[in-house]
Parts: sequence; C-alpha cells; structure tokens
Amino acid sequence: MQALDDLSQNVHLLLERYSALQQENAQLRLDIEKQRQELIRTHSELLDLQQKNRRIATANALTSAEGTEEATKRLNALIAQIDRAIAALKR
Repeated sequence: MQALDDLSQNVHLLLERYSALQQENAQLRLDIEKQRQELIRTHSELLDLQQKNRRIATANALTSAEGTEEATKRLNALIAQIDRAIAALKR
C-alpha cells in the first residue's frame, strides 16, 4: 500500500510541476511577444533616425563649400542621366 501512496504522491507532484511549467511557458511566450514588439518599434525608430541623419548630412553638404561642389557634381550627373533617358525615348 505504501508503494501506491508513494506513486500517488509522485503523480500529484508531477502534475503540480507540469502546471507550474505551463504557467511559466505562457509567461515566457508573453515576454517574447513583448520583446518582439519592442524590437519592431526600435527598428522602426532606427530607420527613422537614419533617414533624418541622411537628410541632415545632405543639408550640411549643400551648405558647405566642398559639399556644394559635390552636390553640383551629383546634380550634373543626374541631369546627364535624364538627358540620356529622354534621348533614348525619342528614338
């Protein structure tokens, strides 16, 4: 009879541990989802900041002497590409 009582206690203990692990697993899944949402938000913020940084760098380049020269070169290259595209369309 003692063996049956021991087995019953072990099964009860096993079920308690299983229940606790299920609760812990559910909490961990919630934590993972929160972390995933935070990662998405942070990544979006990073992209926004990178875009702002590029805009600032472009503005700074256009206002500095050497930046103006570089911007002029870029604009001339873009104009040349547009001219070539227009010429190709006329054919």
